[in-house]
Amino acid sequence: MENVEYLKINLPEDVMKLKCNGNFDEEEKLINSLMKRDIPEVLKKKLCLEKEIIKIIKGEYPYTFEEALKVGKENIEDFTEEELIMLKEDGTADWIFINGEVYFQDSFCGTIIKTREEFAKRAMDKDKINNNEKEYEFLNNIIREIKEKGTKSYFVHLRSKMKIKDDSIKEGKQIKVHIPIPAKSKQLSDIKIINTVPEAKNINDEDYKQRTVYFEENITDNNREFSVEYSYKSTVNYVELKPEEVSDIQPDFEINELPPHIMFTPYIRELCKEIVKDEKNPLIKAKKIYEFVTTKVKYSFVREYFTIENIAEYAGLNLKGDCGVQAILFITLCRCAGIPAKWQSGLFASPLSVGCHDWAQFYIAPYGWLFADPSFGGSAYRKGDKERWKFYFGNIDPFRMVANSEFQYELYPSKKFLRIDPYDNQRGEAEYEHMGLGKEALEVTRETIEFKEL
Repeated sequence: MENVEYLKINLPEDVMKLKCNGNFDEEEKLINSLMKRDIPEVLKKKLCLEKEIIKIIKGEYPYTFEEALKVGKENIEDFTEEELIMLKEDGTADWIFINGEVYFQDSFCGTIIKTREEFAKRAMDKDKINNNEKEYEFLNNIIREIKEKGTKSYFVHLRSKMKIKDDSIKEGKQIKVHIPIPAKSKQLSDIKIINTVPEAKNINDEDYKQRTVYFEENITDNNREFSVEYSYKSTVNYVELKPEEVSDIQPDFEINELPPHIMFTPYIRELCKEIVKDEKNPLIKAKKIYEFVTTKVKYSFVREYFTIENIAEYAGLNLKGDCGVQAILFITLCRCAGIPAKWQSGLFASPLSVGCHDWAQFYIAPYGWLFADPSFGGSAYRKGDKERWKFYFGNIDPFRMVANSEFQYELYPSKKFLRIDPYDNQRGEAEYEHMGLGKEALEVTRETIEFKEL
């Protein structure tokens, strides 16, 4: 996994000074100089990772203040300079310094519209806002049915495609491609891989923790698209949780740290104590953690996870993050409190839309593995929808294509070069024998072929 655990090591002070000011060229020069010295091996590994981060992070923050203001005006009616300053200062609009100048994250405007209702009402793209409201209403109806009937099942048939973009084609060179596919999980059954184009070199077993279909092909202009068609049955059963029914004896699996992101740092330990206080019942402890994440941590699109040194602490300190960041904070706090917790991710795939998503599971005897979706729960809380907020603690909707059941797990066959996402796999990965490919080189699409209620 590219020695990612060494992200937990601090940078030397002089390197950190340059990084904080966004002097990335000077930072890289200093790192190269340090690497020529007789320094500890552990520090070398940390500095090697930092060089990879430098390659990525500038591309994550493309907009100067003036450019960001223009983007805001193009997407939000009557957007002003004063509003951008306010959104920067309150942490809604993510930014860093690059060579001492403020630059904004590429999805800053999406965060504003998604999380601030006063700006969503002024969004230029009314269709997108209306579609979001339709999906919200549709999902609420499904949740009501699940609670009334106790169960809900769907047959789902999807196709995922990855296309190598023009400027990344190396004619005649062998390319290696991973595309995520449904894996065995609590929700999914009757999984079928219907077709792959071209023929797959390898398809992981159903219980592989980051399951993919794998291709090896000599790429040409006419042979640069890879696809997999699959189907599955998704079933959820409603669980009504009662603290008084919780068993006295609880298991001790899935409670360990996993550096660099699931770590019981001094801050995480103190935060966990502050949240759970003297509570002994693990279900109530988990609920307190869920309530903290969903009410205190704002949704925010974030830069590539690889550029964040400790995801759980990032979320806990900055009180913001996307679905995966919130899920990792929930998992870390649960484990710190002695509650087994783990990762699930893949796609949110409903009759109305398909997109990447992450969430969590936690274990409480006698119920077994339960679900928690902090970002969906947080969205419900922001809208004042208490029933939906409560639902996503313990339960989940039936619209999840589960490809990944463990965070920071190796792909098989393993990649030679750094993964686009070293921790998770929702979009897919690709590389040549001589070089890796970043997300900008790939065009990933998904198509719903059939969605049927059972």
